[in-house]
Amino acid sequence: CVSTFESVKFVQTSATVMDQVMQAIILDTETHTLNGQPIEIAYAPVQINEGKLTLDKTQIFDQLYSVDEPISYAAMAVHHILESELVDQPHYTTFTLPSDTTYIIGHNIDYDIRALEKCGVDSKNIKAICTLALARLVWPDAEAHNISALIYMITKGSAKARDMIKKAHRADMDIILTANILMHEIHHLKIQSIEELYQASEDARIPRSINFGKHRGTAITDLPADYMQWLLRQEDLDPYLRKAIENAKIVTL
Repeated sequence: CVSTFESVKFVQTSATVMDQVMQAIILDTETHTLNGQPIEIAYAPVQINEGKLTLDKTQIFDQLYSVDEPISYAAMAVHHILESELVDQPHYTTFTLPSDTTYIIGHNIDYDIRALEKCGVDSKNIKAICTLALARLVWPDAEAHNISALIYMITKGSAKARDMIKKAHRADMDIILTANILMHEIHHLKIQSIEELYQASEDARIPRSINFGKHRGTAITDLPADYMQWLLRQEDLDPYLRKAIENAKIVTL
């Protein structure tokens, strides 16, 4: 087993090396309300070489942004960012990704991708890697799969973990915690490269059973054919559920 907080290799690298590895980043956003505009965006470049994750803490980008609406108190209770901290900060629409970004890693990364899209970021060529989906694959019996619960589980409730988790729900610290979870996932799945990690994430995101409706809990392959057809006609169907159903139909032919 890999020891958390020692599993990620934190390094300081030259600008030349960073130019080569910026294509993969761990990213986190905090928003002014649920599914709202981003008021904090942080990211750090990462590498995976022979199953080892490297993150350069000196290269962490972390910026607060002003938005068009007040911060909701429910959101404020999570990230503790105050209105006063956004005064004179750049508008969220000024954010841009490094031009060569190919992979974006995050916990429930689709939420962060949607926040980036509000900034005007074109995400169609981004390969999103979801550490939440990977966590559900690696630890299917975990009591919870949020970042804090996973860190406590991995460290068996250590005091050091508690000290770091107290700083969670701010984007920069969530990057460090996500990196530690990711290293365990890489170790368990024997991942050797960033593309291999992406493929594992894509597979992990395909549901094996339905989690809503009258067939909740039923394996996708066991769904009635007419119900599969009905789901496929829904325009807002989750793309990964669509893929699961299409795969199941091929198997059952």
